[in-house]
Amino acid sequence: MKINRTTQILAASVLGLALAGVSGPAMADDAPDDGIDVSVTIEPTTGTGQVSMTVADNSGVSLTENGTNATARQFVGTLPTVTVTDTRRPEDIPAGDFWAVVGQASQFAATGNPAATIGPEYLGWKPKLLSDTTTGAVSAGEPVSSVISDGTGAPTVGLKGQELLVSTANSADEIGTWQVNADLALRAPVDVAAGEYHSTLTLSLFNQS
Repeated sequence: MKINRTTQILAASVLGLALAGVSGPAMADDAPDDGIDVSVTIEPTTGTGQVSMTVADNSGVSLTENGTNATARQFVGTLPTVTVTDTRRPEDIPAGDFWAVVGQASQFAATGNPAATIGPEYLGWKPKLLSDTTTGAVSAGEPVSSVISDGTGAPTVGLKGQELLVSTANSADEIGTWQVNADLALRAPVDVAAGEYHSTLTLSLFNQS
């Protein structure tokens, strides 16, 4: 079994490239025979393509308090858009091949107070597929809740290696570009120590066959 892994950190940035046209003098209409023939030969694509992942430019996610009750202090935010692009040809994809984007949060640590921490099991998410699809080839991952239940019935396991986006169908249907984000919810104990906490959310793209 071969596993290819690429990893993006939440704060990753994506370089955009633009090609600007350059204007020049207009061609004289009275000299058609002086024109220059421009030709190009474009060979067929010979590469096998790849599955790749990018994260939208961002400065991190700042969670804000919303939904706090007698059970938990709740802080919410939105994950930047994650894009997976599959440029392989159907004939180059092995039978049974699939890919998945998995999220793993580190422990929240309070600035200036190493003793104050919040485990990743208190952070949950609800993935949302942003791309239109009628094939069912790719789907958003299942919601997960903090170990302090949010009352929705989602598994209370926290964000410790949960799927954000996964391919589910045959190779021809999953080729293309797919986008997803997620609603984040940190449900901490009501007696959590005050402070500014930081965690790193790592997104990993796994391709397995």
